[in-house]
Amino acid sequence: MKFDDTLSEINGFGKFQVRLFLIQMLSRITLPCHFLLNNFMAAVPPHHCNISTLEDGGIFGNLTLHQKLLVSIPTEQDGTLNSCQMFAKPQYGYLSGSNSSEEASFIKCQSGWVYDNSTFKSTLVTEWDLVCSRKGMNKATATIFFIGVMIGAPLFGFLSDRFGRRRLLLVSYLSSLTFAILSVFSTSYVMFIIMRFFTGMALAGISIISIALNVEWCSVERRTFSGIIISLDWTIGSWLLTGIAFFVRDWRILIVVVTSPLIPAIFAWRWVPESARWLVAKNKAEAAHHYIMKCAETNNRSKRISTITQTLLESAEADTGARKYTLVDLFRTPKIRKLAICSGTVWYGVAFTYYGISLNITGFGLNPFLTQFIFASIEMPMKIGVYFSLEKIGRRRCEMAALLSAGLCLFINIFISKDKWVIRTIVAVLGKSMSEASFTILFFYTTELYPTVVRQNGLGYTSFVARLGVSISPLVMLLEDVWQFFPAAAYCAVAVSSGLIASLLPETLNTQLPEFIEDIEKPR
Repeated sequence: MKFDDTLSEINGFGKFQVRLFLIQMLSRITLPCHFLLNNFMAAVPPHHCNISTLEDGGIFGNLTLHQKLLVSIPTEQDGTLNSCQMFAKPQYGYLSGSNSSEEASFIKCQSGWVYDNSTFKSTLVTEWDLVCSRKGMNKATATIFFIGVMIGAPLFGFLSDRFGRRRLLLVSYLSSLTFAILSVFSTSYVMFIIMRFFTGMALAGISIISIALNVEWCSVERRTFSGIIISLDWTIGSWLLTGIAFFVRDWRILIVVVTSPLIPAIFAWRWVPESARWLVAKNKAEAAHHYIMKCAETNNRSKRISTITQTLLESAEADTGARKYTLVDLFRTPKIRKLAICSGTVWYGVAFTYYGISLNITGFGLNPFLTQFIFASIEMPMKIGVYFSLEKIGRRRCEMAALLSAGLCLFINIFISKDKWVIRTIVAVLGKSMSEASFTILFFYTTELYPTVVRQNGLGYTSFVARLGVSISPLVMLLEDVWQFFPAAAYCAVAVSSGLIASLLPETLNTQLPEFIEDIEKPR
């Protein structure tokens, strides 16, 4: 008897599974809050040079603020003040309209910047002046965070495959909370990015362990539904982030508030079960029997489980002996090697494109809160559509369609001028929904592709490759200074390429989860 058959007998999606999903929702809603936090925490408010150095004790001191800015700072073509330059000396001729900016000499800001605090009370930018020549340091905060996620994913994947899902989940909770709070007390930029790096590492554990644990407790016939339900945590978290950021405009307090759901998650951890599927694969029959019986009792299937004994569990899977699986096993044999290479490439493209869109919520003519709310709201109907599509069309075709559609939307927006912000926003929202669909499908799809004995290693590896794409994605935006359309063209090309590579992945609709690598290698 396969484990999936056992799970079907005791109801593969009953009260036991619902309770597990609700408990894990407490921690999972913090993921989008932190992953998209830079949209608010690192927002760049309007700013201009501090002109106090131009005080000469004469005419300048008697001018109004508007007049001081007029004679001190050059203006852009659209009439806004230049953000990074000022006049070497006051250009009083501007008061009468006789001066030309061509006659004046420009210098970089000498005494820092003055920021417009009407939208954000405090951000990383205003805290450490991450503008102009230092604007790359602002983008780097997201990159370093996702490098932490990139390193944490295979680390927690390996450890949870070795020591179990449940134990490592608690480690993720505690370390995420600890490093997030430490980042709030950062006294320097360097200290902050170090704390964000470790926060990213810890959150990676929550991300990959929780979804694998949820899927491993669901039967074949309810796996698609459960996968979509799990993904709604991200939508709820995105809404939560928008609401919190709207009311909390200080970046330090914002981090504390979005991290706070981890506190009840830690207390609720005592009710999180270990993966019985993992226990069976590791030949820990007694512990597996304990959790299966608990599942059966909660789902009111105790009578149906009466025939299942520890002996049956011990014979449910082939004996794996004392073998320890590692990342190397993902590349040891031909079919799983092809699976690892293709899934890793698709993951890179999905993450690169998704965060390229999600971390660029300016430029659509709307305030960042409304843009983030629209981006989050489109996810709900999209995920309902994904559920029916996955059941009818299958995983592979849906993944291909989502990526190619996202690439098409990015391509179209290249040719729409910024003054047509309504059309740009509509196309961007459609592209965001398709990108979110590809992410939702692939996260769920990946858990079905890899065998139980290396599932966490597989999720860790693909998450590592994905976060590599995410780490690069914010930095690509800096290249718009070289060519305005370069970022959009890059995101488009990667999305389309990944969509084509997804065609090489096997279909998993209505198939049992593979338990061992041999299940992948044997002819189907």
